[in-house]
Amino acid sequence: MASTTPLKKAASKKKQLNPLDLFDIRSELTDDEQMVQDSVSRFVDDKVLPVIRDAFEKHYFPKDLIPQVAELGLLGSSIDGYDCAGLNSICYGLICQELERGDSGLRSFVSVQSSLVMYPIYSYGSEEQKQRWLPAMAKGKAIGCFGLTEPQGGSDPGNMRTHAKKDGSDWILNGSKMWITNGTIADAAVVWAMTKDGVRGFIVEKGMPGFATQEIENKFSLRASITAALFFDNVRIPEANVLPGVTGLKGPLSCLTQARYGITWGVIGAAQACLNEVINYTKERILFDRPLANNQAIQIRLADMARRITTAQLLSLQLGRLKDRGELNPTQVSLAKWNNCRAAIDIARDARDILGGAGISAEFVPIRHMLNLESVITYEGTETVHQLVVGKELTGINAF
Repeated sequence: MASTTPLKKAASKKKQLNPLDLFDIRSELTDDEQMVQDSVSRFVDDKVLPVIRDAFEKHYFPKDLIPQVAELGLLGSSIDGYDCAGLNSICYGLICQELERGDSGLRSFVSVQSSLVMYPIYSYGSEEQKQRWLPAMAKGKAIGCFGLTEPQGGSDPGNMRTHAKKDGSDWILNGSKMWITNGTIADAAVVWAMTKDGVRGFIVEKGMPGFATQEIENKFSLRASITAALFFDNVRIPEANVLPGVTGLKGPLSCLTQARYGITWGVIGAAQACLNEVINYTKERILFDRPLANNQAIQIRLADMARRITTAQLLSLQLGRLKDRGELNPTQVSLAKWNNCRAAIDIARDARDILGGAGISAEFVPIRHMLNLESVITYEGTETVHQLVVGKELTGINAF
């Protein structure tokens, strides 16, 4: 009798692939990175998924999750010191991925707090500002928001109308900001305003005279997230609340680079949730005396979803490695944000279609993720803006 060849032995031990991780990205993670992913994944399964559908349907942010998010060390997780976890960029990406598997609204909350508020205070703030705000924000005792986008448009921050003028040792701030996540619950807003010397960052505190917020209602996207408008009417800002470490658009744009990096990971989680749902559904749904999965057209569509997810995973993994080596270029973030958001929204839309009539019900996750991703593909740089960033890199010509 012929003996089993080494090739046959290897084939018999072939590892079963994870449908949501066909290229085994998990094997590229360190033990610490896997531990972070697993802990956030359990949190999402145990605490987020049971409440998020109700929050989305009834249009409220589940604020009870904030202390639990803080206890896990997810706020300002990449910052060293100041009671922050000091995790690497891959860990932060995995945090975003697992949170957005739950809902884009929760990931947006963490992204804004970490990348758009704590990051600029850490990078450009005074030591007094860091000591005052960062530990409190890491513990979820203080909430922040980021004011850059204005009512007249967000893609051209150089056209900023919010302005600040020096008045003795203080500054007088006037203007407004729009589409601000966390706006009405924020204890502090990092607001970017035009001055005679260029764009400066100001920490505007809740309760300052002339500072008002208004929640934006009737959204059909990011319904489990707070979105607001900010208004500044002769708000007096002390010099101690000005970020001293940066002048110009470099400040807000560097913050957006941090947040966009997290988004490239986050949308993978939304896409994985949609693919997982339709894989299970098509195995159980019987049409014409056979499971829907026993259909070439369906298998091709599922395979295309997996292809897009795998590409997105590889892009974000390499992006994280570059970031941790200090070699990240913002154009690379633009490419990944463009690719991954487009992949995720296309997957969510196709998953909703595969579910047929059931696809419009919030009982299934694709419609919720699909609607959320309409915002995610737009905010922090529209798809067109990121395409033009890449085009400028290729040609050396600014076509904005």
